[in-house]
Amino acid sequence: MIVDDHPFLREGVRAVVETQPDLAVVAEAETGEEAIALYPQVRPDVVLMDLQLPGIGGLAAIVAIREQWPQARIVVLTTYAGDAQALRALRAGAAGYLLKNSLRKELLDTIRSVHSGGKHLSAQVASDIAFHVIANSLSERETEVLSLAAAGNSNKQIAARLSVTEETVKGHMKTIFAKLGASDRTHAVTIAAKRGIIEL
Repeated sequence: MIVDDHPFLREGVRAVVETQPDLAVVAEAETGEEAIALYPQVRPDVVLMDLQLPGIGGLAAIVAIREQWPQARIVVLTTYAGDAQALRALRAGAAGYLLKNSLRKELLDTIRSVHSGGKHLSAQVASDIAFHVIANSLSERETEVLSLAAAGNSNKQIAARLSVTEETVKGHMKTIFAKLGASDRTHAVTIAAKRGIIEL
């Protein structure tokens, strides 16, 4: 089953899959809601799921499908290489994480590998995860502070929103800069957005 809101992508994936005698596309969905509703009707061996979907996003759809059908095998198809985003998808139960720019080379192998119980990560994403796992990750509070900063709030405004002192916020910002290797707020926001730690 292909879940993506772009008809051209679904068509392209279908065209590649249908060149193979052992593979067939049994269903297509444009939204997370459609995917959740279709899954029990068609029971696909493998689901190819985009993360950026209208309505319920791909991550929530993965969680919903896996809660009811823990054996579901889901591969994320995305343009987004962020390591934090990939880790969230894998923790939600995805068995694969494939970048759309590597579909031609890796799609068929990934489907077969995941179908036979394996896992698959794009090489670029795997190396990013390995690199950043060694580095410190941001705490929940630090992520919250950075998200508020990304939305244009000053330290004073962030402090008021979180019911803490401005000094506490400054302390969090200092730690965030150190953990991300950032030189200032804008740099920290850019790094965190690129890695999928925060959404802009």
